[in-house]
Amino acid sequence: MAKPTLSMKPTGWFQVAWSAEIGTGDVTRMTYFGRDLVAWRGESGRVTVMDAYCGHLGAHLGYGGTVVGDRLQCPFHGWEWTAEGRNACIPYETRPNLGARIDTLPTVERNEAVYVWHDVHGRPPYFDVPDVFTAWDDGVTADDYHPAFPDSTLFQERLELHPQYVLENGVDFAHFKYVHKVPIMPVFTRQDFGGPVSYVDFTITFDDSVTSIDDAGSGVHAINAGLGVAVTKSWGMVDNRTASAVTPVDDRTCDVRFSVWIARRPGKDEAASRSSARRNAQGVIDQFLADIEIWSHQRYTDPARLVRDEHAGFTALRAWAERFYPAG
Repeated sequence: MAKPTLSMKPTGWFQVAWSAEIGTGDVTRMTYFGRDLVAWRGESGRVTVMDAYCGHLGAHLGYGGTVVGDRLQCPFHGWEWTAEGRNACIPYETRPNLGARIDTLPTVERNEAVYVWHDVHGRPPYFDVPDVFTAWDDGVTADDYHPAFPDSTLFQERLELHPQYVLENGVDFAHFKYVHKVPIMPVFTRQDFGGPVSYVDFTITFDDSVTSIDDAGSGVHAINAGLGVAVTKSWGMVDNRTASAVTPVDDRTCDVRFSVWIARRPGKDEAASRSSARRNAQGVIDQFLADIEIWSHQRYTDPARLVRDEHAGFTALRAWAERFYPAG
């Protein structure tokens, strides 16, 4: 496998867990962007992701740290830290150490997932994580779909790939026949790379091997929020929504998470509808796994040897992606 040649510390939002994995009072160890981190949920329900080491003497808060109300208490000397990374209590002193801090990452929960903002220069977020249900303003809500976690999710750890590989797949019209073994050809109706959040829409037609049907009557709308998260709305054959998230672990590997929401079936009881949703979601996941098999053994080629019809999409996406690699 080839180490990605692109920077593994891009700016943006990146998924680090599903919300249900961090219960109230839980302290979870994780490593992303080459940093040891802990995620914890206070009694108010708020999730915090911060550097793992206590600002006092460096104890790892993921080994014995406990949640006390809305603070995280160090197992070494009992110092308590707020969700903002400030010291709020030293149990054997009358006042906290106001100068002691632990770095925290901006964190949001959306669509059953926990996302953190990463920027090597410490800049605050300048775009948001899209909501897979409200982003298209079509009147649906999460109640119209079966939950993704845990039945309809995929988690692959420490793969030698890069977030940009996944997004380039969205403008690659020629891979469907060979990777997914389906005789379809997407026709792009939108490729908008004007801002930090980009949009790619396409309808699906069949290739020349299928002569009995002119139009598949379906398509995909995709929203890419930086390099770390992409959400899609599929319409036509199977009504589903997805979120793919690729998060760098270190300078070689990424964790990949994929969530699928399948629409509830009107008239079907909940158990039957959920069983059908699981089957349909697994079909979507299997297609994503086929992509992962390619990405995790891919070598990034720059410049790419593109044919004429590939040039516009790949060139626009790669130029857009450059904004997320801060200099220095």
